[in-house]
Amino acid sequence: MVGAVWATTLAPAARADDADHPADKPLVVGSDFGVAPWMVRGTNGPEGFGVDMVNEVAKRIGRPAPTILDVNFSGLFPALFAKRIEFTVNPLNITAERAERMLFTEPFFATGNGFIIRQADSMNGFEDLRGKVVAVNRGTISDTWATENAPKYGFEVQRYDTFPDSVQAVLTRRAFTALNEIPTTVFAASKNKAIKVGYKDFNGRNFGYAFRLDDVAYRDKVEAAIECMKSDGTLARLYEKWYGEKPAAGSSIVTIYPGYGAPGFKNYDATPHSLDCK
Repeated sequence: MVGAVWATTLAPAARADDADHPADKPLVVGSDFGVAPWMVRGTNGPEGFGVDMVNEVAKRIGRPAPTILDVNFSGLFPALFAKRIEFTVNPLNITAERAERMLFTEPFFATGNGFIIRQADSMNGFEDLRGKVVAVNRGTISDTWATENAPKYGFEVQRYDTFPDSVQAVLTRRAFTALNEIPTTVFAASKNKAIKVGYKDFNGRNFGYAFRLDDVAYRDKVEAAIECMKSDGTLARLYEKWYGEKPAAGSSIVTIYPGYGAPGFKNYDATPHSLDCK
């Protein structure tokens, strides 16, 4: 299982090192470039919501513009713990299992399960998956959900290295549905008339940036920048720019949480702090 692999091969370093975050050098972060409109490869490099967000974070913490490494999701955590990247900037779900092995910022983007299907098909719930094939992006929370629920609902799981590959499996009828985050599936369907989002499962999940366990002070510094982006409306404006709608009132993209980290998860520090936005 994924958790077992982390425990044996991805043990974090014993202590943080300031050299891991050199103030005079570009921020180095990692993401899968195949998740539109979060991050895709444009003519002049990566572009999308996630790119604009981390560019703004870099500016607010006093680092040169970031270098974003294109890393398939299955290789993202090895890159983090090998110190190839300073933190993750892909749409990463905060989960209890992951919180055992890494530090999260506070939530900043609400999500859930979105199921892409062909226009001629229909899906009204999980029972409609019985006897069918579900395509997922390997190693993601969608992969985890599908693996755990395949026996219950009687479907087969096919795993692909990128989200576009899973959508292609639907278009070529190798799979009934491609499962991914709701915002990702909505955007993909808006760009291709052959597919649609057949079912949305809003389940309270949220995205956050992930750091090595020894990087508490650095996580807090980045989170403070994110809180200021929430406070002055920057994050909401980026959401509207890339997703074409205003964020829901009270959602994590506009909510500043007390303390540092993800409330309700391991390594959350509830100690209050004041915003110091410049």
